Amino acid sequence: MIAETVARDGMIFSCGNGGSAAIANHLACDCLKGARNRSTIRPRVTSLSATVEVMTAIANDLGYDEVFAYQLSSLARPGDTLVAISSSGESPNIVKAVDWARRHGVRTIAMTGFHGGKAMDMADVSLHVEAHNYGVVEDAHQALMHTLAQYVRHRHLEEPELIGTHKF
Repeated sequence: MIAETVARDGMIFSCGNGGSAAIANHLACDCLKGARNRSTIRPRVTSLSATVEVMTAIANDLGYDEVFAYQLSSLARPGDTLVAISSSGESPNIVKAVDWARRHGVRTIAMTGFHGGKAMDMADVSLHVEAHNYGVVEDAHQALMHTLAQYVRHRHLEEPELIGTHKF
């Protein structure tokens, strides 16, 4: 899904709270900067968790539950992809973002843990970690994020023999 979005020059959005916000921000970095290293692609990626000014303005005026869906309503277009990261899968702002995305033609990937929650059930693709410890779930989500970014990069390397090397 992410590779298809990149190939169509669509946008990839990520979001999360707390440690999941850090993973969402890292995903934006690795998909935008990391995936470009010696590859033929120029992914368009942003984290909805990255701009504290925007998030706090939305939270102050509309409520914290709206911080991601509101941004999507201005930025996302049908065919884009949202990667929503939530250990519980129950965070109201994550659930609202996934719901908004699905209703507006944005494809969704949910990274969840514990029992998966509503986000897992609503998403087009679920990357679920059946663990009941935040540290374990977040570590697994970090590994999944790296795997997604490297998959996209490896499909578009200028020199495919670079797979597995550290040449940058």
